[in-house]
Amino acid sequence: MLNIQGEAARDLCDPGLGATRRDVLRVGGSSMLGLSLASMLQLKAASASMPARPATPGWGKAKSVIMCYLQGGPSHIDLWDPKTDVPDNVKSVFKPIATRLPGVNFTENLPKLAQVNDKFTMIRSMSYTPNGLFNHTAAIYQMMTGYTTDKVSPSGQLEPPSPKDFPNFGSNIIRLRPLDEPMLPFVMLPRPLQESNVIGKGGTAGFLGKAYDPYTLYPTGDDMDMKKMTRIKIDDLKLRPEVFTTRLKRRASLRTTINAGMPDIDKATKDLNLNQYYEQALDLVVSGRARDAFDLASESHQMREKYGRNTFGDSCLLARRLVEAGTRVVEVIWPKVANSDNHSWDHHVGLSKRMKNQSAPMLDGAVSGLISDLDDRGLLEETLVVVIGEFGRSPQRGVSTSGNGNSDDGRDHWPYCYTGIVAGAGVKRGQVHGKSDKTASAPLEDPVHPQELLASIYHSFGIAADTMVFNHLNQPRELVKAEALHSLFA
Repeated sequence: MLNIQGEAARDLCDPGLGATRRDVLRVGGSSMLGLSLASMLQLKAASASMPARPATPGWGKAKSVIMCYLQGGPSHIDLWDPKTDVPDNVKSVFKPIATRLPGVNFTENLPKLAQVNDKFTMIRSMSYTPNGLFNHTAAIYQMMTGYTTDKVSPSGQLEPPSPKDFPNFGSNIIRLRPLDEPMLPFVMLPRPLQESNVIGKGGTAGFLGKAYDPYTLYPTGDDMDMKKMTRIKIDDLKLRPEVFTTRLKRRASLRTTINAGMPDIDKATKDLNLNQYYEQALDLVVSGRARDAFDLASESHQMREKYGRNTFGDSCLLARRLVEAGTRVVEVIWPKVANSDNHSWDHHVGLSKRMKNQSAPMLDGAVSGLISDLDDRGLLEETLVVVIGEFGRSPQRGVSTSGNGNSDDGRDHWPYCYTGIVAGAGVKRGQVHGKSDKTASAPLEDPVHPQELLASIYHSFGIAADTMVFNHLNQPRELVKAEALHSLFA
């Protein structure tokens, strides 16, 4: 099936773009690839250089970004913002430990990150006032898109993903900063964003169209299966055993034959250089570049152990391999449904045992391994790393802030103050941005809204936060309504 749509409006802040097309070409069933890969590679022609901006710290330093998204909302007090002189129902059950930075303590849950925090900036003043119920999905959508949702059901859940949604920040980046080489531009792994039965909200290209959706690598297996990443399958990038390279190349003639018999379509798409995109797609499959990036077995035993032999550790290692191979955006989603038990960060009950034995060790090993590995390879200079959840947890244990029940060994949702990490691509090393109050209930200095963090991500790619995109109604909208935090960058 071929479906060619009309022209969309020009982006207001991208005068060099020319008239773009939304969902320019969808081809299905007529070839082995369905041209879905080619459409991703076509992103290169759909953008141009951004308007000149005054030189500011961090502007345009990033070539790639890895976001480690801790869906579920980790407790900042029990990880990297412990408080000592506070009531017992606020104080963490975990002991504080020293870090590489004098006067900056973590809890005993993060011994490895405590030894590399001279390589990143910690934001201890993330904060926002929730729009409606501060449930996981609404907060995830805000963090990933920069916008709040209009519809929240009485239970707090959102509607499923829609083509009307605002785009995930990764989709905006690959549209405005397309790759110059044949590689997957945007990869999301190892599972979708999810709260209960709402799956993928905030994780798609929304009104930008499916051509800007991430390539999703969601291996089969239960969330508690820690070896699932060793069984990843990327069938659309693998040559089937019975198909040799020459046969695959020969299939390119199928597209030529179709176009030759459809002069009107050929004329309509002549400026899109489809030959080039199709050849790039073939080259990507034939060369095996993307397949090689997913080959964890090629890593040494020591490196595998450094990241941690679990789903999150393997995913962070894959993220490094992907950006090394040329991928622009990688989003590593915490490998457990937001509102769930065991390895989830949603610690309404059983926080002390679950965090100490399950979630914290995976976070500590994988993120410390990722940052130090990128730094050792010289990749941290051009790779932005962001580690963040949708919110923190309540300073007082056993209280209800979201309608959930909480035991004395549990904390509820808390968007008013929490912690995030940023590193690489010009971000200051060994810094603490902002400060929480005595009980980590609210920012005492320099509050940072999630929208400002997104604006800073765009800034690091040389993309202005006020760049306009057009939604499904052809209405102009800013990428995000916030200013970048220049103080994060050296």
